[in-house]
Amino acid sequence: MKIYTKSGDAGKTSLIGGSRVSKGNLRIDLYGEVDELNSFLGSLRLIHDDTLLETIQNQLFCLGSLLACEPSKKEEFKLPPISNEIVSKIEASIDQMNTTLDELKNFILPSGCEGANRAHLCRVIARRVERKLVNFLDQAEDEVPEHAIIFLNRLSDYFFVLARFLNKKENISETLWKY
Repeated sequence: MKIYTKSGDAGKTSLIGGSRVSKGNLRIDLYGEVDELNSFLGSLRLIHDDTLLETIQNQLFCLGSLLACEPSKKEEFKLPPISNEIVSKIEASIDQMNTTLDELKNFILPSGCEGANRAHLCRVIARRVERKLVNFLDQAEDEVPEHAIIFLNRLSDYFFVLARFLNKKENISETLWKY
């Protein structure tokens, strides 16, 4: 199978159901951002790998596939939904990591060990995806997958706490915001 098809050379791409749309379409931009987050998460896994991160990557793939499919075709392709269970797993992990961290009394600057920096990058990309998803919701309310906004919101919280956790694990002090 050739990886290049040349079908996108004129600036159009196909959704899962076959509809052709502009590569500048908000839907295409949105699931491209989901893919970017997933790729950065893969980079984080080089430093800190666990089953939750792999589960999150799979859920991001689910989100991308749901966004890449026309609403009328979702039943036909039986795409996996965003699991509400993933939100509970993320919250449990946040709560567990928080038990090891000092109480946060100041804003902190994104810094520290390599894993923490990668987690902070994942955090800001997750926030960007969430903003774009909300924008998409404003334009196509019935096309936003169930639990997707909650998933992304919790995910950015998770990456923030993970960054703090990884710094603590490496015995690296947090850099407080000074004004």
